Amino acid sequence: MRNDLLRRTGAGLLAASLPLLASAPSYAKGSVPTPDHVIIVMEENHSYSEIIGNAQAPYINSLAQAGALFTNSFAISHPSQPNYLDLFSGSDQGITDDSCPNTFKGVANEESELIAKKLTFRGYAEGLPKKGSEVCTQGEYARKHVPWTNFPNDPGKYSLPFSSFPSDYAKLPKVAWVIPDLLDDMHDGTIAEGDTWLESNLAGYVNWAANNNSLLIITWDEDDGSEGNQVATIFVGPMVKTGQYSEKINHYNVLRTIEAMYHLKPLGNSASVKPITDVWQ
Repeated sequence: MRNDLLRRTGAGLLAASLPLLASAPSYAKGSVPTPDHVIIVMEENHSYSEIIGNAQAPYINSLAQAGALFTNSFAISHPSQPNYLDLFSGSDQGITDDSCPNTFKGVANEESELIAKKLTFRGYAEGLPKKGSEVCTQGEYARKHVPWTNFPNDPGKYSLPFSSFPSDYAKLPKVAWVIPDLLDDMHDGTIAEGDTWLESNLAGYVNWAANNNSLLIITWDEDDGSEGNQVATIFVGPMVKTGQYSEKINHYNVLRTIEAMYHLKPLGNSASVKPITDVWQ
């Protein structure tokens, strides 16, 4: 993995350095690793070219330089909520809008599949009023961006405010989602504000992950309608082979990759796509 990060200097980007990495493990061609942790961050409503190369997103661009950047990555549909459901359950569950509340009884999803394998899941949402809350909105919190809340097989104790995100990263669950609020996910706030939030809240984790078999996935729910739903998707971790990857992927491929990592049954439309196998050391 390249040991360069870019840092903010006015409107420009200059090189800085990541901590030294332990020797990365290697994986057989066509296989996927089994990270000790996967953290998935979903950002909002910006096309690929609005993010990649944008001086207002220096931290995100530094992660793209340090990890795997997918240059041909696409969301599934519009508006926001169906895409969250696609990445979480392999289907939009018939939802074509941002309505709330929705309830999908007896429907398998990433969380229920992990729990069935005795693996841990947590959802961390900034602004969630309290553990297990099912409120649709409060302040800048929006349930439409928190897909696990719609599935009754989500134990409420695993739906947490972002303030509960562990400071001891070794205590992270096997898979976690991190959802910034509407100001910090670029929905209502600016790209620069979203980039700053990510750096302020997850840079410590990223530095730790470099030597601890942990994978960060950053993607966008949808574009702004200008680029055929092309969005940026970035993988960062010690198991990742730095570079740009041009194969066409979407949210189903990302879900299928996580399923392959933990030998989960493919959910919904993820069963019809392949996991991502060419980005690993």
